[in-house]
Amino acid sequence: MPKWTSADLPRMDGRTVVITGAGSGIGLVAARELARAGATVVAAVRDPAKARAALAGVAGSVEIRPLDVSDLGSIRAFVDATEGIVDVLVNNAGVMDIPAQRTADGFDRQTATNYFGPFVLTNLLADRITDRVVSVSSQLHRMARLDLGDLDWRARAYDPMQAYCDSKLAVVLFSLELQRRLTAAGSPVRSVLAHPGIATTALAAHSAANRINRLRFLLNDPEHGALPILYAATEDVPGNAYVGPDGLGSVKGHPIVRRPGRRGRDAGTASLLWEATAALTGISAVPAAA
Repeated sequence: MPKWTSADLPRMDGRTVVITGAGSGIGLVAARELARAGATVVAAVRDPAKARAALAGVAGSVEIRPLDVSDLGSIRAFVDATEGIVDVLVNNAGVMDIPAQRTADGFDRQTATNYFGPFVLTNLLADRITDRVVSVSSQLHRMARLDLGDLDWRARAYDPMQAYCDSKLAVVLFSLELQRRLTAAGSPVRSVLAHPGIATTALAAHSAANRINRLRFLLNDPEHGALPILYAATEDVPGNAYVGPDGLGSVKGHPIVRRPGRRGRDAGTASLLWEATAALTGISAVPAAA
């Protein structure tokens, strides 16, 4: 069976795609390819000047707008300035294994960037999304030890790599509960997940995990790392699909539908996590299941 590549993207003319973190790495590749396929891409980025340089010359329609997904005020400003519908929202922006920091809202920065921010952005845009939400997770969600009573790392000693793993499990569970709520509300919108494998991007620039770059010959480059996002954003995958590469290497990094880890399929924990996150952020716009 032929392997799916960006050359297989369907036409996206007339469709609007919002991609967070689209100024570098796999988000940049996804933005470029979706614009090439005819989509109007809204690149939601922390550093618009850097994104303008990175996206210069991209064929198609790309609008660059400021968004810091770790900052609730920035998210609200972005949503308030968003006009019309959003066909596809891609929650791609993320950080990995960073030192302990607190945001302006008082949240752990890593958890806020990787999970709280996507939760808030998705909920605030929910009534404008027509097709699907794609949330980018990681296979490291399988190593999580999520503490529903301490999502924001206040009671526990902060462990940067564990915080990353936990945030990625939270994303998987968020996607699961989001689909449950959408289905219960009678919405046709799908919530799907993508993970890039281990891609050689700047994500681990602050991380001890950066030593994996010595094994680059085993890893996905950003071009292949973006393929699961592109597949999840455009192909006819079911709600709760988990799209990842069929291998670690850049040659084999083509997307297939997988299953997340066992804890990522726990509907009870997903529901409890949603309520805990809503209480922390003050936002829960998608209707609860009956």
